[in-house]
Amino acid sequence: MLDRQDRIEKTLNALLPAAELAPARLHAAMRYAVLGGGKRVRPLLAYGAGELSGADPQRVDRAAAAVEMIHAYSLVHDDLPCMDDDVLRRGKPTVHLEFDEATALLVGDSLHSLAFQVISEQSMADNAQHQVEMIEFLARACGSRGMAGGQAIDLEATGKTLAVTELEFMHVHKTGALIRASVALGARCGDAMSQAQFKELDRFGKFIGLAFQVVDDVLDAQSSTATLGKTAGKDAKNNKPTYVSALGLEGARKFAAELRDDALRALDALPQNGGQLRPLADFIVLRRF
Repeated sequence: MLDRQDRIEKTLNALLPAAELAPARLHAAMRYAVLGGGKRVRPLLAYGAGELSGADPQRVDRAAAAVEMIHAYSLVHDDLPCMDDDVLRRGKPTVHLEFDEATALLVGDSLHSLAFQVISEQSMADNAQHQVEMIEFLARACGSRGMAGGQAIDLEATGKTLAVTELEFMHVHKTGALIRASVALGARCGDAMSQAQFKELDRFGKFIGLAFQVVDDVLDAQSSTATLGKTAGKDAKNNKPTYVSALGLEGARKFAAELRDDALRALDALPQNGGQLRPLADFIVLRRF
């Protein structure tokens, strides 16, 4: 995991515009938002899926970088005053505080477009149709039927009580869609996987993406700001519905464990019994920060 985290950091550093390149302030803010923080869960999942499909690691580098750029852009926009109005992200001031709101908005816009440039400007798969699918997967994960739509539902749900099924619908889009796309993009960089196996891999992505959010809700409720690197207890303070508010702490932990089991079962049919995706599932669900 440490090797892959180091690899994606170097890849992102190389793909992001240099800080001194005009417009310098925007490029410096983009690098501030992306580099030097985070667990890189989405790139790790892309690498794990790429290994199962026999992908060239250099191709997976770009797929992993693209999903991390999308994730970073979403965090920058999520922290804006018009959204969650947060002051801390990955243990440092949020982009709109370190720079300004207008720059933060442009950082998100620029990272979004750069992600698509990264996966379209070079060959990412031997099968050209697979590369088109990768662009489609990422676009769907970002838009109104994915991450942006999930965020819209989240904003509308503030102050309301949601049933577990409604929470699932929200987070399958807000958090799960990009995690699911990370797995799909990594796999599509290679060809050593049947369509039936790819379907099982997608099931794994769906289950582990939802589990990620359940665990996030638990950590937000029980961990400190210093441990998380972001404001703890924010959901309760903002009166947002979570799995903890719907199921209680123990119920949420139990649900995360059930989702982990479902994800691991989906890996049974895959090459190498799921390879590195299996311990990654454990890391996602059993993490403490």
